Amino acid sequence: MRFVPRALALSLLTAPWLMMSPAPAGAVAGDIAVLQGLDKITARISTFEAPLNEPVRFGSLQIIARACDKKPPEETPESTAFLEIVDIRPDSPAVELFTGWMFASSPAISAVEHPVYDVWVVDCKKASSSSSETPPE
Repeated sequence: MRFVPRALALSLLTAPWLMMSPAPAGAVAGDIAVLQGLDKITARISTFEAPLNEPVRFGSLQIIARACDKKPPEETPESTAFLEIVDIRPDSPAVELFTGWMFASSPAISAVEHPVYDVWVVDCKKASSSSSETPPE
């Protein structure tokens, strides 16, 4: 049996590449990220949907949702989305504002830094469920 120093063994057990997973266990992947945005000038909050890999606009922001996951109903509620947000203005070059995961339960953990707009994740949903639902009578 080979001797492995304790510090090396602990570093191998806690290595980041061993602890990363694409989605939490039991997470349900969604096709659409449901987002809310605040226009700080008008104080209006808008709710909008961002289908995966399709750009949507909110003011001067272009938002692309790359992934969206939601925990199953029997677990603690949580929706997460991987977003790319770019500020596109006609008089200046595009500025990348945010690329990363946003969490519905903790919007301040990964917030968008912009003087006019705030954007946060509300939910994830499947595209098929939104088109097949009929309103209650």
